[in-house]
Amino acid sequence: MKPAQVDAYLRRIGVTHPAWPTGDVLRELQLRHLLTVPFENLSIHLGEAIVLEEKPLLDKLVGARRGGFCYELNGAFGALLKALGFDVTLLAGRVYGEGERLGIPYDHLALRVRTVDGGDWLADVGFGAHSHYPLAFGERGEQKDPAGAFRVIVAGADPAGVRGSAGEFGDLEVVRDGRSQYRLETRPRVLGDFVAGAWWHSTSPLSHFARSPVCSRVTEDGGRVTLSGRTLTVTDPDGGRTTEDLVSDEEVLEAYRKRFGIVLERVPVVRESGD
Repeated sequence: MKPAQVDAYLRRIGVTHPAWPTGDVLRELQLRHLLTVPFENLSIHLGEAIVLEEKPLLDKLVGARRGGFCYELNGAFGALLKALGFDVTLLAGRVYGEGERLGIPYDHLALRVRTVDGGDWLADVGFGAHSHYPLAFGERGEQKDPAGAFRVIVAGADPAGVRGSAGEFGDLEVVRDGRSQYRLETRPRVLGDFVAGAWWHSTSPLSHFARSPVCSRVTEDGGRVTLSGRTLTVTDPDGGRTTEDLVSDEEVLEAYRKRFGIVLERVPVVRESGD
């Protein structure tokens, strides 16, 4: 990533150029990313190509001021962190769905980030509702966060327990409020490894991303705003929520612009199977 691209990315998320790649800087970068760059799957429903390469990701997230889903968000964020001097490893995860079933291989992309002050962190700006701050990668106890109580534990362990280490390439479970969110491999990956997962989530009728447009971000008060289809939901930090059904296309487009900073020419539409 060129210096001008780094500067543009930092302006996009409202952060000045940090002096050193420390743990405190990583915390600020993750939170600011969650506040300003939405989790969204709109490209799927606008017929736009999803290209997992650095330049197209920067063109989309920074140039076009859009968001993306995990592969795009964490892919771009990882490139930014590397350019700022962090030691970044891409990791593959499988998300728990209905019935506690694990999703496909390369279902999720997360980041292992090491800092100059000795920190080893799990950073993730691409899971939708998740921790606001990075999680300590090697800590097996409870980690408090504005979004809940998290644990990073050995796969298969009791989500409420503390047990051992994952070994060199063992799997971990990321747990929120006692419920497993995703199973994480610790083997290093490259961005190209996730192309098949992105294609599946973009095209399969079994993928929830293909079923409805969604756009979501953390709000300044620590809550969340989400537009799913035509339903706008605002959740406050204490869990209270209000919903509003948007009737006209103009209302939907205005919500994208006002709530997420995304300017669209038309409303995303779910493709029929076979289209």
